[in-house]
Amino acid sequence: MQQPVGSIPAPEGCSLRCSIIVPVYNGASVITRCLDALAAQTIPPDRYEIIVVDDGSRDDTAEQVNEWMARHPGRPIRLLRQENAGPAAARNHGARMAQAPILLFTDADCAPMPDWVETMLAAFEDPEVVGVKGAYLTDQRGLVPRFVQAEYEDRYDRMRGLAQIDFIDTYSAGYRREIFLENGGFDPIFTTASVEDQEFSFRLAQKGYRLVFEPRARVRHLHDSDLGEYARRKYFIGFWKALLTRWHPERMVQDSHTPQVLKIQIVLAGLFLACLPLALLGLAWPPLRWFGGALVLVALLFLATALPFLAKLARHSWLLALVGIPMLVTRAVALGAGYLLGTIHFAGTVPGARQPVIPGWKRLCKRIIDIVGALIGLAFSIPLVAIAALAIKLDSPGPVFYCQTRIGENGRPFRMFKLRSMVQDADQQLEKLVDLNQLREPVFKLANDPRVTRVGRILRRTSLDETPQFYNVLIGDMSLVGPRPEEARIVALYDDRFRRRLAVKPGMTGPMQINGRGDLTLSERLELELEYIDNYSLLRDFVIIFRTFPAIWRGNGAY
Repeated sequence: MQQPVGSIPAPEGCSLRCSIIVPVYNGASVITRCLDALAAQTIPPDRYEIIVVDDGSRDDTAEQVNEWMARHPGRPIRLLRQENAGPAAARNHGARMAQAPILLFTDADCAPMPDWVETMLAAFEDPEVVGVKGAYLTDQRGLVPRFVQAEYEDRYDRMRGLAQIDFIDTYSAGYRREIFLENGGFDPIFTTASVEDQEFSFRLAQKGYRLVFEPRARVRHLHDSDLGEYARRKYFIGFWKALLTRWHPERMVQDSHTPQVLKIQIVLAGLFLACLPLALLGLAWPPLRWFGGALVLVALLFLATALPFLAKLARHSWLLALVGIPMLVTRAVALGAGYLLGTIHFAGTVPGARQPVIPGWKRLCKRIIDIVGALIGLAFSIPLVAIAALAIKLDSPGPVFYCQTRIGENGRPFRMFKLRSMVQDADQQLEKLVDLNQLREPVFKLANDPRVTRVGRILRRTSLDETPQFYNVLIGDMSLVGPRPEEARIVALYDDRFRRRLAVKPGMTGPMQINGRGDLTLSERLELELEYIDNYSLLRDFVIIFRTFPAIWRGNGAY
């Protein structure tokens, strides 16, 4: 176990608060602008260092950096050089060489605002925060870059209300160095600027680390200047996204950055292109004429999905709103084409060492089994719950149900429901029974807990107190099978390895329940749960479900 992530000390004798890492490839025309902006930060210059990583540039990028360093002799800046391996590898190189406990990332074509470093560091004052995402600005006046900025602003609007995010772009990003290195940094398999930053933030979010959005941490960026440049960038994002969603299939459904309407537009664009040649053939062959109507319907549906964003564009400029229609079509087609070709390219064995925790098709099957099982469980348990509710009310004062906040998949808190098996003020009596500071582990089970009621002992012995959790399974907070749903105070003590158990939904039953339940130590339980995740199979879920019934009958560890 480790202390909370905020307790990361700076290297001994080091006064640096952060290391700013700037990867650059053939960036001679932009790197000076970036360095000038970093030199103009409001934080004292002795509190941060700048690390420029030249990723095998073939122009005079290195000479430009050296000349800048000569003009600023008192600045803590280093130039690292490597063979061309992509921005992910370049950032990792800089992170390994950094000396400060906080890593800040920006790109060579960005010029951070004067308060950028100070604003990013302020977010890390919260010891639970592991990653921070900033925002883009632009001074460009062309229609394409203005559209790109509006596109980002639309996503920022979605993220502003979120206490926690799962998506951090590296143009304005920050991480705690220890956590960054412990998780291997950005995956160098992404050899071009694409989704390597998304993949890393998804990995951290999967372990329940807290990532936040700080819209005031702004950098001025040089956006795509024309439609071709925009389309190429979107194509490569779509291409690499095919690999990303194989590693993180749950992100196909939702992430904190990507609007759901974009996925609909990609599908509609594909349908339009599929119907177009058939509609054209229908001009000569009447049986296919109905495809013309389908084409019009798909186009109208696409326009309908675009209206809210086009309205935002119109508030800036009606001309921008008119340009928005072909830009949105281009975005959908480029992303869809890239994703399709990426899916074909990465078909078969997933390259690299990473594998999904639960592959997409297994995740879908598991969810279907959960829904069916929860409905069956609720149907059978409702009469029992009704009888138990009457017994609980007759046995002791207090509510029938007990609700407690637990930590679920990706560290998301949720309200877990149980039948009350203890006296009403059980939580307040705990300090009189157990000195939590003297425990060898932060979890405990009292074999003869005086707070448990007479009816509660029967409910716990038969596990009937857990039956309301079928509702948690039905709404998607839990699964029928998975790790035990844990309290936040215990999750805060996990080391990075044990945080992997947060990659799946907690379960009503699981390896703990069939291997001793409350008789297991926390370490033993966590090892069992990690082994379950590492060797997951649908068959094993069924085995655990069937082994749960004799485990309940034996009652071992059911305190």
